[in-house]
Amino acid sequence: MTAGSQRLADRLVDLLPDLDARTAFGQTVVHVPVERWVEAATTARDELGCGAFDWLGAEDAGRPGSVGERHAVLLHVLAPASWDGLLLRTEVAAGAALPSVAGVWAGAAWHEREVAEMFGVALAGHPDPRRLLLPAEFAGHPLRKDFVLASRVVRPWPGRLEPGEDGTAAPSRRRLAPPGVPGPEWGPRRESE
Repeated sequence: MTAGSQRLADRLVDLLPDLDARTAFGQTVVHVPVERWVEAATTARDELGCGAFDWLGAEDAGRPGSVGERHAVLLHVLAPASWDGLLLRTEVAAGAALPSVAGVWAGAAWHEREVAEMFGVALAGHPDPRRLLLPAEFAGHPLRKDFVLASRVVRPWPGRLEPGEDGTAAPSRRRLAPPGVPGPEWGPRRESE
């Protein structure tokens, strides 16, 4: 995180005082209420000079069957004059819709469609909400925590069973080497051996 990125976050919070900037692990994130999402994005572009869209993504923050917050959506934009970045984050509750920022940055349209399809986040005001990656007959949202991996359910796993699944105890981790690492018998021998 650069000092310029910190300045952008501080300036956005000065312009929109109800936003909250938090720094963790060297990264400052501006937390935006979902109802102020488009306003914060427009202010970042118009007032802070963040005219370059970088990426938009989501994380499934809920547990299957949980009530309340469901998804966190993150948006990263850049100020081309200095190439400092600004990271915005909002939380979308289960059943709520994410207001589209595709009108602010056209490049966000593809990313929002991906978030809608992969996580099941509803979009409000999106110019083209068609499916993007999955066929029309596909049911579910593959990046959600509650999505069942059908291939594991339908047929037995073709490889080895997971440690402990075959009824035996899992091997000691100290004796296991990562795949591809040769054993101690490999390599040049010392003269003392």
